[in-house]
Amino acid sequence: MTARRLRVLVVEDSLTVRRRVCDALATDPGLEVVGEADNGQRAIELCQSLRPDVMTLDMCLPIMSGLSATEYIMAHCPTPILIVSASVNRGELFKTYDALAAGAVDVLEKPRGDGSDDDWDQKLVAAVRLVAKIKVITHPRARLALARAPQSAPPVVKDLATPSSSPLSVIALGASTGGPSALVSVLREIPSRRGVLILLVLHIDEPFGSAFAEWLSEQTPHAVRFAQGGEPLEAAEGRALMAPPGRHLIVEGTRLALSNAPERHSCRPSIDTLFESVARYAAPQSAAALLTGMGRDGASGLLALRQAGGFTVAQDEETSVVYGMPREAALLGAATRILPLGEIGRCLAEALKLRARSG
Repeated sequence: MTARRLRVLVVEDSLTVRRRVCDALATDPGLEVVGEADNGQRAIELCQSLRPDVMTLDMCLPIMSGLSATEYIMAHCPTPILIVSASVNRGELFKTYDALAAGAVDVLEKPRGDGSDDDWDQKLVAAVRLVAKIKVITHPRARLALARAPQSAPPVVKDLATPSSSPLSVIALGASTGGPSALVSVLREIPSRRGVLILLVLHIDEPFGSAFAEWLSEQTPHAVRFAQGGEPLEAAEGRALMAPPGRHLIVEGTRLALSNAPERHSCRPSIDTLFESVARYAAPQSAAALLTGMGRDGASGLLALRQAGGFTVAQDEETSVVYGMPREAALLGAATRILPLGEIGRCLAEALKLRARSG
């Protein structure tokens, strides 16, 4: 029996780019373009009527923007979305991050029309096939305001309320697919506190990762910036440092370092690399959370942290966009707690309070 072809909706206002996308998808016999749209409103209409398996979506569209279309689609007819957009300016990058936070799965840069595009068709086909595998859920944009709404009492973290516990000095977070919204949710719940440094790794490639730290700063109470290497671990209030795209972030003694070492699990920056370095130099004065993402990066590092005395959390299956990395951590016994996304930030915040009282 012939396998059913994946049904793709292509949304792009430029006829030239739309034809390039459709022609590239036509090279794969397992893909079928079932519809084309040149504006956000038409994209919603076709998504509702055709119910595609996956859609490619530009951000800059007439009538209704790609961001607005993403928010509506993920709230009313959830569909795996691959953003195919340019990265020409800060405003467009921020719209891309907003769309990823609203439920879009991944992003691919548009072809540039030069020699660097030779393998673009293959990249597009691979990305569409990968995104189509993600089981998306209804994702209202209001979820990003979760921290502003009334919440139940934070979970009790008895593990940390022992006389031998040391005050937390480092909180490390790692995420991949679905990570933008997950990081926002967690960071909004963690208070800015003098002496506590937050370290972040997100799998997002250049050129789309270039402004992500700045975007996180606007979404959360933390002053997030990309690490430069050489920074001391002693942190001023509200400081959060993120691994820049293409560089590993490492704790070395009392300072941070950046590395061009080979990829781990096809990732650079690698969450495992960060977590393991925190385990060597900052445990047990550390806590870490491994959030939604594909693959296994971060699982063994989270285990190293727990074994060194750090407090570790993994996101649960129900709230993960992709239950890959957290699942691997759970199977290894790397997580002190397995929690839904809405509780992780509050759990870490409570850990800060308990460690401060017992330290």
